[in-house]
Amino acid sequence: MQRPPRFRAVLFDLGGTLVDYHDYAHWTELARRCFVDAEEEEVAHAFREVELETDTPARVSFTEFWRLTLSRASGREVERSTAERFLELSRQHPGFFRLYSDTRRCLDELRADGRRLAVVSNSSSEAHVRSVLHSTGILPFFEKVLSSGTEGVEKPAAEIFHRAVQRLGVRPDEAFYVGNLAYTDAEAARQAGLGAVWLNRAGTGMSPSPPEITSLLELPLWLRHEEVEPAPNPPRARRAA
Repeated sequence: MQRPPRFRAVLFDLGGTLVDYHDYAHWTELARRCFVDAEEEEVAHAFREVELETDTPARVSFTEFWRLTLSRASGREVERSTAERFLELSRQHPGFFRLYSDTRRCLDELRADGRRLAVVSNSSSEAHVRSVLHSTGILPFFEKVLSSGTEGVEKPAAEIFHRAVQRLGVRPDEAFYVGNLAYTDAEAARQAGLGAVWLNRAGTGMSPSPPEITSLLELPLWLRHEEVEPAPNPPRARRAA
C-alpha cells in the first residue's frame, strides 16, 4: 500500500506564482488617469525594483507600495491620495490575469500525488481571489482560499499560514508553501513552521536560502525529494483566535 505523502498539503501564493498579473500597459494608463506621467517600461522597471526592496519583515501597505512605484516611475514624489486613487481605479477596472503555462500541469501532478491544495494571498478579498481562480479555470483544485483582505492579517505574519493549515486539518510541518517573493512567501512560511520554496521565475535555481526553483514544473519532484529526508520535529502553531 502506498504511503501517504509527508507534505499532505501544498499552499500557493496567487499573483506572480499561479497567475501572471503584471499588466504594465494597463497600469500605465491608470497612472496617467491619475495625472502621473510615466512610460510603460518605467512602470515595469519601478514595479520590479520596489517589489524587491519592500520584500522585508516590515512590509509596506498596498497604498505605500504603489505610491513608491508611481513616484519612481514618474521621477517625482507622488502623494498618498494619488496612490489611493490609482488603487480605486484598479479595483474598478482590473487588468488581465493569465495562467502561467506551468500552473495546471503542476496542480494536476500534485493532486495525483494525493496532496491537498490551498491558496494564501495578500489581496483585497477572498471573493477577489476566488474570481481570479475561477476566471483562469483552476478554482476546483483548491480546498481553501485565504486572502489577507478578508482575514485581517497578511504575509509575512505567521498567523495567516497557521490559519490555513488549521483549516486544512494538518500540522505546519505537513504543509508546504510556494510563492514568488523570497521573504514574504518562502522565508516567512519557513519561520511559521511550514516547508517552503521560493519560485523565482527570473532566477537560476541556485539560491540556498531560501531554496529556489524557477518553474512550478519543478515543484512535484522537489516535494518527492524532500520527503526522502527524515521529517523534523513538528513545531507548534499558535491557535487562531
